[in-house]
Amino acid sequence: MVKKGLWILFATFALLIGLYPTIYFLIDRKFGLLNSKPIELLTNTFWNIGFYMHIIFGGIALFIGWTQFSPKMRNRRMALHRKLGKVYVVAVLLSALAGIYIGFFATGGWISSTGFICLGIVWFYTTLKAYLHIKGTEIEKHQKMMVYSYAACFAAVTLRIWLPILTMAYGDFSKAYLVVAWLCWIPNLIVAYLITRRTANQ
Repeated sequence: MVKKGLWILFATFALLIGLYPTIYFLIDRKFGLLNSKPIELLTNTFWNIGFYMHIIFGGIALFIGWTQFSPKMRNRRMALHRKLGKVYVVAVLLSALAGIYIGFFATGGWISSTGFICLGIVWFYTTLKAYLHIKGTEIEKHQKMMVYSYAACFAAVTLRIWLPILTMAYGDFSKAYLVVAWLCWIPNLIVAYLITRRTANQ
């Protein structure tokens, strides 16, 4: 019962935050994290291309990625599992590359920039390795890398959980952002490690 509840919560967060980028097309985008960006950056063409590529493809990856861990889908609808997997891989690679680029302009300077750039590199690497493993029919290695890949992808969710908590704790958005640039993904990878280790021991 607890496991089912956690799965529902996991899927709900993925779907809701996966749809979050649509807000930027519905209302004035000068809100949230963009409030901390200078007007020069917000009007920069290359940064805007990177930003929208990151949030659009990242949203798609988050929205569909959780389904790849459903045993029912893999067993009953393998063709759909593979098609969604291909979409996920393409979406991640594009979003990760864009994320690495815009990471250089992260609010807070080099500490937050390094955190987000590292996240982008980890996300890109684990997803590419997952794809290469399945192409080589190395199923266990593929599954392991997919767990790490989606753990990095889920940073979009954990960032939005941690940021308001840290902002209230520090009473300062800038300080909170420096911490969340690392906290949004490193614990996720630790959880991914524990999951893959437990699976390997079964």
